[in-house]
Amino acid sequence: MTDRVEIYDTTLRDGTQGAGVEFSAEDKLKCARALDELGVDYVEGGWPGSNPRDLEFFRLAKDVRWRHARLAAFGSTRRPSLTAEADPNLAALLEAGTQVVTIFGKSWDLHVRRALNTTLDENLKMIEESVRYLRRKDRRVLYDAEHFFDGFFADPEYAIATLQAAVSGGAECVILCDTNGGTLPQALAPVVRRLVEALPVRVGIHTHNDGECAVANTLAAVVEGATHVQGTINGYGERCGNANLCSILPNLALKMGRDVLTPGALAQLTRTSHLLSEIANLLPNEYQPFVGRNAFAHKGGIHVSAVLAAPQTYEHLAPERVGNTRRVVVSDLSGHANILAKAEELGLDLGRADPQTTRILERVKWLEYEGYQFEGAEASFELLARRAMGTIEPLFETGPFRVTVTQAEQGATTDATVRVRVGGVEEHTAADGNGPVHALDRALRKALERFYPEIAKIRLVDYKVRVINANAATGARVRVLIESTDGHDSWGTVGVSENVVEASWIALIDSLSYALWRARQRVASVLSQG
Repeated sequence: MTDRVEIYDTTLRDGTQGAGVEFSAEDKLKCARALDELGVDYVEGGWPGSNPRDLEFFRLAKDVRWRHARLAAFGSTRRPSLTAEADPNLAALLEAGTQVVTIFGKSWDLHVRRALNTTLDENLKMIEESVRYLRRKDRRVLYDAEHFFDGFFADPEYAIATLQAAVSGGAECVILCDTNGGTLPQALAPVVRRLVEALPVRVGIHTHNDGECAVANTLAAVVEGATHVQGTINGYGERCGNANLCSILPNLALKMGRDVLTPGALAQLTRTSHLLSEIANLLPNEYQPFVGRNAFAHKGGIHVSAVLAAPQTYEHLAPERVGNTRRVVVSDLSGHANILAKAEELGLDLGRADPQTTRILERVKWLEYEGYQFEGAEASFELLARRAMGTIEPLFETGPFRVTVTQAEQGATTDATVRVRVGGVEEHTAADGNGPVHALDRALRKALERFYPEIAKIRLVDYKVRVINANAATGARVRVLIESTDGHDSWGTVGVSENVVEASWIALIDSLSYALWRARQRVASVLSQG
């Protein structure tokens, strides 16, 4: 049995069938380059016979020099009523210009009769003739056996005959597809084993996640001898998604000792996962194994103490191996170890015996009891810690603010007035906005820009409101989380109050305070080095 497992990425074709996943042709080209850099063996670019976008992608891809990956075009077997030479889908596959072509055919007699409306014998001819035609055109052909496991359990003899038809036509690999995603590993494994032993070509696996078993089924197939694995980055795909390569790759390489990707490329996995999320305009899943932001996050005080002493106590592998990082979360479950670990991460000089450590811990626990949460607001935590240590001075002070909302026939208008004091100089400004928070944000920036012009570069990129005690109805306490950026770095801050405007004000003040303090730290660092 070979240790080498081919990795076939279908994010740009099967992944785009997932709800909310959209790529332009240019987006797909960016993704394909990232996948090539990661070191997958095949990148399935799309179905050129189905839409103009995929045709455009293959046109653009012809000018790219790929470092490792081979580009594959995807399509179906010929139609029942046409010859292979006359089939427009097969013509589009050839026009795509890829050396590798993947075609799918029906394995389930139900689909042959009800979806294709043809005979079982004609379906076998469609498979064999389509593969043979593409081989005659000097294409490497991979064959996806759609609904294979459902077909096998319904009529094993016919399902196997469809694979033999593809092999007879010249397919170099047949891929067993769990298209409906309902097969369990204990049912899938013996089928894969039987076909690996029976067929003269390589056997691959393509699974969906409708039963939450896509990754488990893929790994089980490899154990039984499959040497070609198909999946998508982040598990994108129709319904519940495809097999997630972000879990499959490290499991194959680090747990099962299989040869995948190019040497050292696994350390790019987290970056690739997040990059494709960004291009797809989808938020990364923070709880995703291996690559999620919380995959190696530790919150409980006892856990943090143990991990700092010996990481393997609560980590199944070193996060660096998949390009991720360990993260210590500060919360009401924290102990001294959490505070010390976070302090070290932030460059704060704290020791277990320092009274400031206990003071910070007690303050964090009380604030979290009040509804604060620092997991997504680490800038607010750093300000809290530095204020407790006396290592940060306020760059401005705020006075009372006022927000006025006026309802009119043409819609509500909002005005805000704020007072700030900088070095003994007071500034009183007003601004309008789309709503109370927008108006306050504009007024505060307007007041501070006179003293700190760099504040113009700072912008808010995310704003979330969470009701803490919903049983209090309209009098409930709310938590506001704000994410801001200066174009280079981003940071999160938090505010809590029964008044959503006041909670937003607290988070806004922390956001601008942190940004201005960081800017001065960078200047001081540059001056000290010069």
